[in-house]
Amino acid sequence: MLVVRLGAVGDVVRTLPAAAAIRSAYPDARFAWLVEPASASLLEGQAWIDEVRVFPRSELRGALRHGRIDRALAAGIDFLRELRAARYDLVVDFHAILKSAVLARASGARQRVSYARPFAREGAALLASETARLEPPKQSRFDRNEALVRYLGIRTPLPAAPLHVPEAARTRVRAALGGERPVAIHPGTSDTTQHKRWTPEGYGLVARALLQRTDRRSIVTVGPARDDRAFADEVVRRSEGAARIAPETPSLLDLAAVFAESGLYVGSDSGPMHVASLVGTPVVQLLGPTDPVENQPYSGTPSETVRVQIACNPCRRGCAAATCMRVISPDSVVEAASRFLAAP
Repeated sequence: MLVVRLGAVGDVVRTLPAAAAIRSAYPDARFAWLVEPASASLLEGQAWIDEVRVFPRSELRGALRHGRIDRALAAGIDFLRELRAARYDLVVDFHAILKSAVLARASGARQRVSYARPFAREGAALLASETARLEPPKQSRFDRNEALVRYLGIRTPLPAAPLHVPEAARTRVRAALGGERPVAIHPGTSDTTQHKRWTPEGYGLVARALLQRTDRRSIVTVGPARDDRAFADEVVRRSEGAARIAPETPSLLDLAAVFAESGLYVGSDSGPMHVASLVGTPVVQLLGPTDPVENQPYSGTPSETVRVQIACNPCRRGCAAATCMRVISPDSVVEAASRFLAAP
C-alpha cells in the first residue's frame, strides 16, 4: 500500500498518526509513502515505513528552469515507471490535489481512496476510485486524516507519539545540550508565511522570564527560511543571555531530535510545531492569522494555544501588519509555559 502526502512539512507530519494506524492494521503489508524531498528524512527515520519514495520535485523544477524539457520529461517518465512497477494494491491520497491524484492514478492501483470535496481540491476527487465525504466541513487536520482511516474500516487507535526519533540522533543532541532539558523556541516560519511570526522582543522576554521563574534556559532553533538565522540571532540577543542558538539541525529528523530532548516547545503555527507535538514534547502554540480549529496541535500531547481574537482573524492570506500576532502578550506566553514546566 502507498500513502501519498507530498508536502508541506506540517501537513506531512500531521499525516503520521493516521498512516501509523493504517500500518498497524496491516502489519504484514509492504508499506510505502510518496513525499517531496523536504520531509523525506523524517519519514526515513520511521522503522514502520518500508519504503520512502521521493517525488523528484527539485530535479524537475531545475531542468525546466534551465529550459531542459527533455531532461524533465526523462526524469518524470523514469519516476512514473518505477512507481507503476511497485504494483501497489491500495493508494491512500491524503493530499487530495490534482498532482497527488494524478500520481495515485499513475501508480496503477485499482483502489485509490481520497477525500470528496471540499477537502479534495483541483478536481482530485474525480481521479480517485473512492472518496470519503466528511462532516463537519471544518475540522483539524488530525481529525480529517483520522476520518479517512475510519472510512477504510480501520478501528486501530492512533498512537500516542507516532514520530519516532532514533536513539543515535537523540544521543548526539543530548551531548550537545549537556544533559539539560531546555525550552525550545522556534521563532521562524517559512518564507511565504512570515505573517505567522511573533516578535523577537516577545521571545526574548519569555526566555528571560522563564529562566528567572523556573531556572530553565532556552535554545532557539533555526529553520530553512532565508532569514531564519538572523531572526533567531535577534531572539538570542533580546534574551540577554537566557537563550542560545540550538545545536545545528541539517535535516528535519535532527530538528525532531532537538525537540525530543527539550522540556517544552514555544513557537507559532508551523511544521516544526507539529514535529514537537508528535515526538511528545508539550507545546505552547502562538496563534494569530491561522485557524485555531484546523491547526490544533496533536491531541495526544499536552498543549496550550495562546491567541487573541481580533476583528479579522483567522484569515487565509495574512498581512504585513500581523496585528493578531503582535497583540499576544509575553506574560500570557510565560504563564502558559510555566504551567507545563511546573508539572511533574
